[in-house]
Amino acid sequence: MTTRRMALSFLMGSLTLATTPLTAIAQSADKLKVIATFSILGDLVRSVGGDRVEVTTLVGPNGDAHVYSPTPADGRRLTEAKVVFSNGLKFEGWIDRLVKSSGTKAATVQAAKGVKPLKSEDHGHDHHGEFDPHAWQSIANAKIYVANIRDALVAADAAGKAAYEANAAEYLKKLDSLEADVKRLVASIPAERRRIITSHDAFRYFEDAYEIEFIAPQGVSTDSEASAKDVAKIIGQIKREKITAIFVENVSDPRLMERIAKETGARIGERVFSDALSDPSGPAGTYIDMMRHNIRAFSSALSS
Repeated sequence: MTTRRMALSFLMGSLTLATTPLTAIAQSADKLKVIATFSILGDLVRSVGGDRVEVTTLVGPNGDAHVYSPTPADGRRLTEAKVVFSNGLKFEGWIDRLVKSSGTKAATVQAAKGVKPLKSEDHGHDHHGEFDPHAWQSIANAKIYVANIRDALVAADAAGKAAYEANAAEYLKKLDSLEADVKRLVASIPAERRRIITSHDAFRYFEDAYEIEFIAPQGVSTDSEASAKDVAKIIGQIKREKITAIFVENVSDPRLMERIAKETGARIGERVFSDALSDPSGPAGTYIDMMRHNIRAFSSALSS
């Protein structure tokens, strides 16, 4: 009798263990599978999608979407997705080819649709004649991203309409608070000190929105190298205008900026984030954390 009870107990325990992963699989299968091309966009999609979506990000934290090479596994992920979110504005030069080669039937959504793009040639660093793609560096533009993400998720999952709208509304309030903090910190910086050197030209939307001037030896893409003429021009400008703040981004090779700092005496500030988030445990694990970290780093360097 004891042996029979032990066997029955073992069988019931095995069944319990077996049903746990099946439940998890069922819950995962119920979620809307979506793709985001890079980490910043992935965070925005998660914030709007909440528990109803399963987000796969192709270019992860600290990854450079400018130079990313898609893998066969990426193609398979696209075939399983219902929506593919990209930035647009030619930020991901590889995404159209990946969508086509994968044969995915997913809806494709450019999150920057509706943003007023800035022409990259205005600063003279870009040699491709394209629009600057880094539109998320303006929080007002990030709000446009959120609205586009919300509408795309509702179109793909009508049953989740109320949840997506509520999540988006809550997140937009957080962006309002973030923007107020950014403007407050910028206002505390003396106007004559609001000039920053960064590794590549990724902050022009920030400049346009918040009146801090950014100067970069590299163009809007990290795929292009700074010319000796551009570097010499910036070194001369730093010395002439006594610019004190130099920042290296997490997606850039620091050696060029270290050389510029050495030749000018300018101080390299805390690492900032332009095209990718940090790891979750880092200072820029979400879009909101990234923007707060960057403005605090800029404010600290320019105010001291």
